[in-house]
Amino acid sequence: MPVIIPRELPAKAQLEKENIFVMTEGRAKTQEIRPLSIGILNLMPNKEETELELLRLISNTPLQVEITLLQTGSYQATHTAEGHLNSFYLTFEQAVKDGRKFDGLIITGAPVEQMEFEEVKYWDELVSIMEWAQSNVFSTLYICWGAIAALHYFYGIKKVSLDKKLSGIYRHHTLKRSNPLVRNFDEYFNAPHSRHSGIDVKATKKEKDLIILAENEEVGPYLIISKDRRKVFVLGHGEYDKYTLDNEYKRDMALGREDVEKPINYYENGQPVLSWRAHSSLLMSNWLNYYVYQETPYDIKTIK
Repeated sequence: MPVIIPRELPAKAQLEKENIFVMTEGRAKTQEIRPLSIGILNLMPNKEETELELLRLISNTPLQVEITLLQTGSYQATHTAEGHLNSFYLTFEQAVKDGRKFDGLIITGAPVEQMEFEEVKYWDELVSIMEWAQSNVFSTLYICWGAIAALHYFYGIKKVSLDKKLSGIYRHHTLKRSNPLVRNFDEYFNAPHSRHSGIDVKATKKEKDLIILAENEEVGPYLIISKDRRKVFVLGHGEYDKYTLDNEYKRDMALGREDVEKPINYYENGQPVLSWRAHSSLLMSNWLNYYVYQETPYDIKTIK
């Protein structure tokens, strides 16, 4: 089934080139079904790249999904053209004024892990968004720093700084395979990590409201959920494209970063190898189907 996006969104041409089913808003409105309404709060610097990565995963589901791209109003992105943001993004404040609610919300990572939460320019706004989502979104998917921030805010779990950047492809063990979010997962699966911080694992395991569904002995939990399934935390970057880690590594080397090493388990014969897409697509599909579509009310206005 298609993902519904604005006709002029630049990602549309590339997705169609890859034979990914996308649908414009006009065509979708002629159909007698209600699409899932999914918001994406995009905190990544290169927003167009992140849009494309997430839309690839979302489009692999058998559901019709209508996307709303969101940005913070308290911080103006500098790596994405202002015209693109003005054309395709709403600020959180605009979404609230419009009375928006979402069946699902995705909050991405952000390259701010080495800062204290309160030092992040949009921290107060992000806190407002996470609070707003409690009663205006049925299920929220937090990615990487977004997950670290949410675990800190909701559960007081401390962020842990790493001695060097965690970068590469790691093998994770699937736990509690009866849970719908990991339905049809293999016992072990690969996923990318790219971060300078982690979480207090002991505190996470002690928190009674949290369930760890996948982990790696070296890097800790990868997939965590709240018991009511309305908060999902992904500590890696399953949405990453084949070359994203490679591009980040080359960028960091050009900047002379001394705390960065070559991504592990990623290159073969000097070339990146894509080894995580199947499970990343399945995770997105399971979240949209079992945690959103099967549970959210048909009348989106009644979400609370």
